[in-house]
Amino acid sequence: MTKSLLVLGSGGHASVLVDILLCQRREILAVFSPVTPSSAVFNGLQHYMSDDEILKFDKDQVLLVNGIGSLPKDNNLRKTVYEKFTSLGYSFASVVADSAVVSRFATLQSGSQVLHTVVIQADSTIAQNTIVNTGATIDHGCVVGSHCHIAPGATLSGGVCLGDMSHVGTGASIIQGIQIEKNVTIGAGATVLNNIDRNALVLGHKAIVIKDGK
Repeated sequence: MTKSLLVLGSGGHASVLVDILLCQRREILAVFSPVTPSSAVFNGLQHYMSDDEILKFDKDQVLLVNGIGSLPKDNNLRKTVYEKFTSLGYSFASVVADSAVVSRFATLQSGSQVLHTVVIQADSTIAQNTIVNTGATIDHGCVVGSHCHIAPGATLSGGVCLGDMSHVGTGASIIQGIQIEKNVTIGAGATVLNNIDRNALVLGHKAIVIKDGK
């Protein structure tokens, strides 16, 4: 049986997810956000101002959808909310747009989100609570860690490993076999040709590391 959904957040990212879910005729019981939703996408949906209202719903009867967006070096709220409710026994739904192409040999973990026209090839893994945003490409054998954001139009060539809490900016490209440690931010349009240590900020077409955090 397909479980009903509760959506956390009412901003731009949440509106994209809700739009996808409504097109898939999924039942959304309510949206939880401290601000009133402004997008017409939310019209007709029950709105609660506090996340604490989630606790009134049976954790075995619903799935949560993490509608909180993720910006470079600012995805702690998304991670915190995910970990709070998983610790309380709730589970997060994975959301996959109908226009995405996901190999049947790829693995999507709990709460992963794959948006419109994404391509994920065989033997790749997208870990928990990670966003693969519009038009991104994940080639064969990639491992994308937890709580990451692959921004629109980014490309990971085959065999790339991306550590937890990392952000790959819009239109960035990572060549095959690259190893990127956790909490790395790769700027928009960068081309990554070498392995990257943890906590790095990587900018420029040739991906110059300007801070490695070691």
